[in-house]
Order: sequence, then C-alpha cells, then structure tokens
Amino acid sequence: MKKRYLSVSLCLLAIGFSFGQQVTFEEYDLDNGLHVILHQDNATPIVVTSISYHVGAKDENPERTGFAHFFEHLLFEGTKNIGRGEWDKIVSSKGGTNNATTNDDRTYYYEVFPSNALETGLWLESERLLHPVIEQVGVDTQNEVVKEEKRLRVDNQPYGNLLSEIKKNLFKVHPYRWSTIGSMEHLDAATLEEFQAFNKKFYVPNNATLIIAGDFEPKATKKMIQAYFGPIPKGEVFKKDFPKEEPITEEFKATAYDTNIQIPAIVACYRTPSFKTRDARVLDMISTYLSDGNSSKLYKKLVDDKKMALAVQAVNLSQEDYGIYALFALPLGETTLDALVKEFDEEIKKLQTELISENDHQKLLNQFENQFVNANATLEGIASSLANYHVLYGDTDLINTEIELYRSITREEIMEVAQKYLGSNQRLLMEYLPKNNSENQ
Repeated sequence: MKKRYLSVSLCLLAIGFSFGQQVTFEEYDLDNGLHVILHQDNATPIVVTSISYHVGAKDENPERTGFAHFFEHLLFEGTKNIGRGEWDKIVSSKGGTNNATTNDDRTYYYEVFPSNALETGLWLESERLLHPVIEQVGVDTQNEVVKEEKRLRVDNQPYGNLLSEIKKNLFKVHPYRWSTIGSMEHLDAATLEEFQAFNKKFYVPNNATLIIAGDFEPKATKKMIQAYFGPIPKGEVFKKDFPKEEPITEEFKATAYDTNIQIPAIVACYRTPSFKTRDARVLDMISTYLSDGNSSKLYKKLVDDKKMALAVQAVNLSQEDYGIYALFALPLGETTLDALVKEFDEEIKKLQTELISENDHQKLLNQFENQFVNANATLEGIASSLANYHVLYGDTDLINTEIELYRSITREEIMEVAQKYLGSNQRLLMEYLPKNNSENQ
C-alpha cells in the first residue's frame, strides 16, 4: 500500500495554501458527535470519501512517540468484516484509490471512487471506525513497514533529519519537540494494550470529521451516512491541554550531523504563532517575498547575484499550536555559514526597518491571487481543505474567505510582523553538518 509521509527535509518543504474558487458545502453533526461536511459537484462522476481525526503526533505519550503515524498504517490492516490485506483489493475492485497522511495535528484517510461506489467508501470508513482489529500480527507487520519507511525517507535521505533536529531544539516542553514518525524504540516497546487504548481514545466519532466531495445525491447520501455511522458509539470526551513554551529572548545555537550529506547547511529558526492567527498569514507572505521563485530577494541575492549559496529558502511551517519560521541555505564554494547568516540578517533588517516597495507588495498579492484561482482544482484537494479548515482552524468557510485575509495584509503589517517575530534574539541558529566533521571536533 502506498503511504505518504511528510517530507522532513526542510529545503524541500513548500508552503501550500488552501485557496480556491467559491466552494459550496453543507455541514452538520450526528448524535454521536461525528461532524459531516458535504460538497456536491456533479461535473464529473467521481466522489471522495474521507475522514479527518483530530489526533497527531502531539497527542502521544512522550515515551510512546510515533503512535499517530503508526495508526495511519495500522488502520488499513482490516476490520471484523474486512480481512487482512483486503482493503486495497476492495478499493481497486471498485475502480478507486486510497491513501492517508499524518502530521503533528491530525490524521487523514481518504478514498477516491467512481460516484456509483460511494456506498463502498462510506462502508469502509465506518468499518475502520467501528470494527478495527488491533491485534499483534498487524502491529508486528506494520512495525516493519514503518521502520522501512523511516530508513527510506529519514535515515537514508540527505538532510532527512533536519526538521527533527530543529524541533527538538526549538521546542522544550510542547510535544512538537518530537518527529511525526516518532521513535522506533518506543514502538518496539509498546504493548498491544497500549495500541488498543490509543485507538479507543482517539478514533471515535466525536473526534472525527467525515467529508464527502463530488458527484452524489444529498438526500440519499445523508441516509447512508446515518445508516453506516449513526450507530457508532460516542467516545469518551477528553480535553487537550499542552504545555506552553516560554518565549525565546536570547539567540541560542545547536549543531547536528548527517552521514548522508557532503554540504553543510545553516538554519535560522524562529518560534512563531499558530496558523490560525493573522500574523501567521503575514509570515506566509514574508517567506514568499524572500524565497519564492528566482526573482525573490534571498534567491536572487545569494544564488544568482553573489553566488554564495547553492540553495536558499524561507519557510513558514505553521501548525495548530505554534509555527516554525526558518531560513535555510547551502553554501557555495568557500562561503562560510556565518556569512550566510549575515546575509539573512541584512534582508530581515530591511523588512524590519523599510516598507517593501509597492511593486513588490502588488507582486505578492498577485501571487496569492494566482494560488487562490488555481488551488482546490481537484475534489481531493477540496475535501482535504474542508477537513483541515474545520478540524484545525474551527472555521470551514475559510476555504472561501481566507484569501480576503491575505488580500488585506499591508506593507506596514509586513514590517511590524518581521519586527515582532524575526529578531536575532528570538532564534535558534543550527549548523547541520556532514557526519565526518564531528570526528575532528
């Protein structure tokens, strides 16, 4: 089964925005707390069935990291009515595809079917929710799958542990401090009862949102949703209360090593607010201004003009509770990491003390308008956006209105937010070095 894991190489991260044309939808709750969102689009005979669970890596026991990602795999193992190894066969027999993703804040499962197979999608997701079989053979099987995934996408990937190293240094108490894929030692040590308890707590209707997008008849679909999901018992209500980080008031440094690289990297990292805030959207604009495209400020300066860097990127990696704003670069030739930091600081200083030009501001607005027009071009994208806006932002209609927030961001706000969050005393400076460099330390 093809599974996707969020890339942990910061230089490969791209900021995505869930903009699109006006998206109509209906939402309601079942008695057991399951939230339902329906988006009807009869243009093509395709339908997406998906469920987003409000559980991610941050919900794990610090001594049992990796559970949420592990369940992304484990809940394909089978149910009381679906045998082991049968899930993909059922989906493909109906002409469909399926996948799942996990991050620190949520877990998302989906199927894409011809519209005449909608009921199959509803049955599959209701089975996953009502009748999962959490047994040792499945745990053992998926344990090996996850280990291989970690070897492929993290341990043997150049810069593969970069984000993990940033997180463990930037977060001291909040559970964002560990990686989404977690610790293989923790998974090895976990008992079957611990996996069963995790499932019982988090994979319940009142912690889930069901999204149907595409070609369907609403009245008949609502009846099927009630029939398949209505009888599922409500889970125990729990409260999320994560430790709060103290503000960073003094620059601090860290060093990490990677056996898979030959070129060192420098990263300047700032802890920033939740993606639900207006300031986070301003930081999105700042990252676009600095490094999105060949004409962006940092790219043109460091890569094209001064020939100091092989690559440079500004990333606003926003999440539900906190964000990471990072400036990343790979040096070219004899350029030192300190020299790259100096260049970072010069560009940030300009943002903090000078308004960007009206032309650059208009260019930013045009870029975001373009993303608005082109995003949500597929039903899969719309379903995912509807899920994220409801589960993580608490406002499903942001799929239509968030673009207005970006349109309203002023040049003055860009300067103010750069001053507020991107001070040199508010950051982690991390050198990410080839492993053989450590032998001479």
